[in-house]
Amino acid sequence: MNYKDHFKFELTHQDKNSKARAGVITTPHGTIETPVFMPVGTHGAIKGLQTKELLDMDTEIILGNTYHLHLSPGSDLIKKAGGLHKFMNWPKAILTDSGGFQVFSLQKKSITEEGAEFKDHKGKKVLLTPETSIKVQENLGSDIMMAFDECIPYPATRKYVEDSIARTHRWLERCVKSWTRPQSALFGIIQGSEFNDLRKVCVEEVCKHDLPGYAIGGVSVGEGPELMEKAVAYTAPLMPKNKPRYVMGVGNPEDLLMIWENGIDMSDCIIPTKFARGGTLFTNRGKIRIKHRNYRRDFYPIEPNCSCYTCKNYSRAYLKHLFDSNEILGQILATTHNLAFYKSMATRAREAILNNSFNSFKKSFLEEYNSND
Repeated sequence: MNYKDHFKFELTHQDKNSKARAGVITTPHGTIETPVFMPVGTHGAIKGLQTKELLDMDTEIILGNTYHLHLSPGSDLIKKAGGLHKFMNWPKAILTDSGGFQVFSLQKKSITEEGAEFKDHKGKKVLLTPETSIKVQENLGSDIMMAFDECIPYPATRKYVEDSIARTHRWLERCVKSWTRPQSALFGIIQGSEFNDLRKVCVEEVCKHDLPGYAIGGVSVGEGPELMEKAVAYTAPLMPKNKPRYVMGVGNPEDLLMIWENGIDMSDCIIPTKFARGGTLFTNRGKIRIKHRNYRRDFYPIEPNCSCYTCKNYSRAYLKHLFDSNEILGQILATTHNLAFYKSMATRAREAILNNSFNSFKKSFLEEYNSND
């Protein structure tokens, strides 16, 4: 597959005092400076935000989800609409998950050599296979699409993990054979749970394919921060240096700093948007819960030095009032701030890497972030 005319990765700089790195990804819908945190738009929308608001904060890439868009409205309809970019009026890059994690989240499912079978919200049986996943993602017109894999639960026995990754590798072969659209870059996924030697096997098998990029999967599935760091710190150095490295589903600020420190370029998570809708806001001095009574007469912005639309125009007291009144505007303004905070955090990390000062950036960030604990 000649994807190289449509997708490129340039490693711009390697921090001299850590493994952290800065790069640029080029896609058919623009460039992405790394490290990057990608907001999640499961159903083809970032909940509560319009395209203009995302563009105003210089968002370069968002996620859509194969599983959900396959069930509704269906990828054939989206293809007829001109692809997901046109359907949702998003001019920049889109990455689509393969659906593997959503299948993992279902309580009732059957995983066989053919694929994953489950029932949709109407009780109808659905079979998601590697071929189906790739076809759906190509119909969507993703700039980056993910190979179909099994997201291994934690804990899992060694035998389960061995059998699972062997099947995932066979599924990857089928994904590669089904890949027909060079404008959609296919990333492979490295599993292995907590077993380093199996992670190494997975890296070797997945990287046999000359794919545009590679991801670490099966973290942030309940294993805790120590095992997550162990998996990332061991696996990342084994991955090709000249390809983007992606850790799937990681989004706590502390965890982002950890993966960036280990040379990871990309991550995504629902944390900033989901927390915002519940009234939890991220600041440089840690999280605040805007519903707390202390904010009733607090006329300062969420973050005094933040340049996002919310902080430039509204007070904590007003946001508390909106949440108390169950006004949807509260969730919109909170989401705007949280995504701006994550964007700023990635931008500051990139600047630190380019200045060979990532370690000091991480140290000072965490000291301030944890100062109210």
